[in-house]
Amino acid sequence: MKSETLRREQSFVYNLCMSKPPIFTIRDLNFYYGASKALSQINMDILPQKVTALIGPSGCGKSTYLRCLNRMNDTIPGTRIEGQILLDGEDIYAPDMDLAFLRQRVGMVFQKPNPFPQSIYDNVAFGPRVLKMTTNRVELDEIVERSLMRAAVWEDVKDQLREDALGLSLGHQQRLCIARVLAVEAEVILMDEPASALDPIATAKIEELIHELKARYTIVIVTHNMQQAARVSDQTGFFWLGELVEFNPTEYLFTNPDQELTEAYITGRMG
Repeated sequence: MKSETLRREQSFVYNLCMSKPPIFTIRDLNFYYGASKALSQINMDILPQKVTALIGPSGCGKSTYLRCLNRMNDTIPGTRIEGQILLDGEDIYAPDMDLAFLRQRVGMVFQKPNPFPQSIYDNVAFGPRVLKMTTNRVELDEIVERSLMRAAVWEDVKDQLREDALGLSLGHQQRLCIARVLAVEAEVILMDEPASALDPIATAKIEELIHELKARYTIVIVTHNMQQAARVSDQTGFFWLGELVEFNPTEYLFTNPDQELTEAYITGRMG
């Protein structure tokens, strides 16, 4: 158990971290697949320009929760949600919410890289073209270059922009998918196990990129790799059987967790 002094110190640091208003405010969130309840009473504040990691065993609700944040679950028949998710104070489940605009602001990178079967250039330019962000080719070229640079892949692909994106290595494909999200000026990047299909070298590059991106973007990452969560995140939420067991600054959750179940999971005694 934690000493009272340690608890006060952690509370002080946590409150200091919370000095910025959250970009996402989640309150009393319940989510259902038909009659099956997948998430129960989730409450969380996601801070801007921070990395929030979601950990827990397979099937505990991490990815379901992540997809709630940009309403990707809407595509699954029979699902429903209770509670509230606010993005900068706006209810993203309000009837008049523009889903295209929401998914522009809250982009997603999936477990397996999914570039379009097009050129590298056209992959990055796709979103800006669809959204009519520019009709000027020079400006579009600038968006593509800037996005690839921010995704730390420009130097590797700048001489092959007209080549098929599917010819890239998996690591480069994943960074291209991140560039595709950045090209539409996303504010939040959701990452669902973004390095699970990659080798250790490519994984390290993705982690380095996450560190660089959080200077501009808010990142929420689902990972089964607790070492990865400890390396890249500022806050960590531990999910178990659809419930958020604990949500704390990462350093404290991994060194002095509040809940015995959290400690049992991160030490390998359970899960």
